[in-house]
Amino acid sequence: MQTKQLTSSEEFENIIKKGLALVDFNAPWCGPCRAQEPILRQLSAQFSSKVTIAEMNIDENQQTAVRFGIQSIPTLMLFKNGTEVERFVGLQAGKTLAEAIKENLK
Repeated sequence: MQTKQLTSSEEFENIIKKGLALVDFNAPWCGPCRAQEPILRQLSAQFSSKVTIAEMNIDENQQTAVRFGIQSIPTLMLFKNGTEVERFVGLQAGKTLAEAIKENLK
């Protein structure tokens, strides 16, 4: 299953405001970001009805990246009802992200 591609700050706000959302801040030129993609697709299939998994290109959405202090990519942020609950910097294992999602679904 594909992840949602966020192209604007408005779209980002709509995704994070309700429920659980995992947002991957990345860039097309970033090797570790590309390695994260299949892991995110797998999580999207695994948690399809429970969590929204999305990606945001920091080159095209610099304001949102600055707002959240993104300094390294990939940075993955888990939001619950609009509030950041966890942040992961660097390439993350699927197991790590799945455990964080499960913990925040409770």
